[in-house]
Amino acid sequence: MVFIVDDDASVRKAMARLMASVGYAVETFASARPFLERSGLQDTLGCVLLDIRMPGLNGLDLQQELQALSPPLPIIFITGHEDIPSSVRAMKGGAVDVLIKPIDEQSILSVVSQAIAQNEEARKRYAELHELERRVDNLTPREREVMLLVVRGLLNKQVAAELGTVEKTIKVHRARVIQKMGVESLAELVRDAEKLGMFSNEVITRVAPPASAIALPPPPAL
Repeated sequence: MVFIVDDDASVRKAMARLMASVGYAVETFASARPFLERSGLQDTLGCVLLDIRMPGLNGLDLQQELQALSPPLPIIFITGHEDIPSSVRAMKGGAVDVLIKPIDEQSILSVVSQAIAQNEEARKRYAELHELERRVDNLTPREREVMLLVVRGLLNKQVAAELGTVEKTIKVHRARVIQKMGVESLAELVRDAEKLGMFSNEVITRVAPPASAIALPPPPAL
């Protein structure tokens, strides 16, 4: 899906015709607010062709609003004015590109293809992360503590000492963590923990006891 948000009717019509000619589904909007109110943006694979200067909510403001989507829809700005500060702000906000009107057809088709591929990859990463978070949510609080310590390189007996229990109990918890996380090896578990950000100080403080956070060694090299 290619969304076109531009207050210029002639631009909307021309861009819609071009996108439809190469097989994209297209929806057009004369202003930002109706686009924001469209249902299903969260679940749509596509990108947005967005004018920077529009009455009411302008393109840069809309870009900021769209950051709430997970993942955000990629934005390609189209503008009739060479405004360097606005272009810099757009790119810093994550825009795929800023194109100046009149726009070469092949150039914009190439950028749209790039944006949609980017969105597809981001959606795959988001789905993977969402699934990992779901699996972690199925762990008991003690299993989460064990996972955090194990992926940071502690042996079972060291984990037992940290948590004030016996090694045999840790082996049971570790086996359950492996099973619930759907992995077959410690290396896989470490990779999943990295994707979840489990090596950050914030996560360590939240999941593990403070003393454990201080005593943990760096993660093992893969």
